[in-house]
Amino acid sequence: MKLGVESRPEYLEIELAAAAHKLVTDFRPVQAGQQVLITADTSSDLRVARAVSGAVQAMGGIPALIWYPTLPEPMQPPPATVAGAAAVADIWFDFSVSYQLYSPTYQTAMDNDCIYVCLTGMDVDMLVRTVGRVPYEPLRVMADWLYRHSQAARIVRVTSPGGTELRMEIDEAGDPFWEPPPARGGYPQMLGGQSGFMAYRESYEGILVFDGALWPPSELGLLDAPVRLRLEGGYVKNIEGGHEAAVLSRWLAKAGNPYAYLMEHACYGFNPGVHRPTGRILEDERVFGCMQFGLGATPLGSPVHTDGVVLDASVWLDDVQIEENGRYIHPDLAAFCQAMGLSGYM
Repeated sequence: MKLGVESRPEYLEIELAAAAHKLVTDFRPVQAGQQVLITADTSSDLRVARAVSGAVQAMGGIPALIWYPTLPEPMQPPPATVAGAAAVADIWFDFSVSYQLYSPTYQTAMDNDCIYVCLTGMDVDMLVRTVGRVPYEPLRVMADWLYRHSQAARIVRVTSPGGTELRMEIDEAGDPFWEPPPARGGYPQMLGGQSGFMAYRESYEGILVFDGALWPPSELGLLDAPVRLRLEGGYVKNIEGGHEAAVLSRWLAKAGNPYAYLMEHACYGFNPGVHRPTGRILEDERVFGCMQFGLGATPLGSPVHTDGVVLDASVWLDDVQIEENGRYIHPDLAAFCQAMGLSGYM
């Protein structure tokens, strides 16, 4: 389905109910009495937000759904009512297209031990494909394997048919984002089918070609032409391509901060419900067999952050190749894919 083309209300209605229930029981369990904030902007699919609100109520949680105008960009301050509710929420399901991840409101929620669940732009079709129909246990195990083995390497190298030729050095300290979360809360949770590692920001060297999706800025999304970045010492030194590359260049320049050009993270994408990019970054980052890279070091003060997708990636951990042109070839990873029933691994 094309983005912006709305289905009839009954589209996947039964499957939606099952997926919403799975979201609040298996993916992010809701306990009786918990204060659960559900946010959606005017670009969101309200059918999803309403279904999740009902599922939270069924689990004994206390849902509060807030719907508000779409902000121009992600990470901007939301209405004060949203900020106030986020400050006292136990769990926060954020379906807003202009998401709150990394915003001051998000940080306040983290400081108050909220669990922030980023499900930006999720519609009925996406919830059913990426949550309702996904076996989450092998997905969790695969995510942990990728993190642990990546952290045990010294160098990660990524190539792609689109022209990516990139290397980065692992920071042995690890990434708390991929470690088991604290019991008290105060952490973000992302959609399943993604894992990563901690690399030194200044160690990214080579060519990075986004050929799947890139968002924000809001003018982008599903890419019509590749965007080619040359990286030195972790910073973007040159951007080449067509119209979309020019849009990215102007957007980064407008940020007026050198850390906007610094690499922030690298992630594996492997949700079995996502086989092609759609322009919705939440699922595009999880296209099966992709690599996703975040640009804009927000912890160091960058006011902007963007995520781009490299399709059909090949990945080496030191001298061991674990993925080839989007297919996981390490025996352990192939076994996880088989357990999830993926075509070509049976």
